[in-house]
Amino acid sequence: MADNKGLRVNEQIRVREVRLIDDEGEQKGIVPTLEALKLAREKELDLVEIAPTANPPVCKILDYGKYRFEMEKKLRDSKKKQKLLKLKEIRMQPKIGSGDLDFKSKHVKEFLAEGNKVKVTVRFRGRELAHTELGLVVLDEVLKRLDEEYVLEKPAAMEGRFMSMTLAPKPKK
Repeated sequence: MADNKGLRVNEQIRVREVRLIDDEGEQKGIVPTLEALKLAREKELDLVEIAPTANPPVCKILDYGKYRFEMEKKLRDSKKKQKLLKLKEIRMQPKIGSGDLDFKSKHVKEFLAEGNKVKVTVRFRGRELAHTELGLVVLDEVLKRLDEEYVLEKPAAMEGRFMSMTLAPKPKK
């Protein structure tokens, strides 16, 4: 009955002695493992190794099923509190029209407002690669239309045939 977190239970504990904490949370001191197992069985509970790296390992007498359930519940709750940041990408070309640029900038604004990071990419095709400065002009134009609602995480840089920059939402106060 090995736990996925590496906790050893009952007979899996193969050390001579352990530092024991009983089911009421009281320190019992250093006790031979067999005696600790016997105490756990008398109370119809399990002996669980909670600090395997300590010397001697710390073991506690408790209901293992209930303990595992509580730990999984804590893990689920901590995952709920995490905010998943998505990276959205907006692609354009160096010869983009002003109306299209407004439209794409509006989308960038919406993504940032939702709390997502945005990667703005300009794709160069064929002979356009000879004029990468046009891509820089387009990316600067996007920044001008955003009204300081962003944090520039990665400034404009060439990556093969693409020039891109990464924006993150401004941290909320």
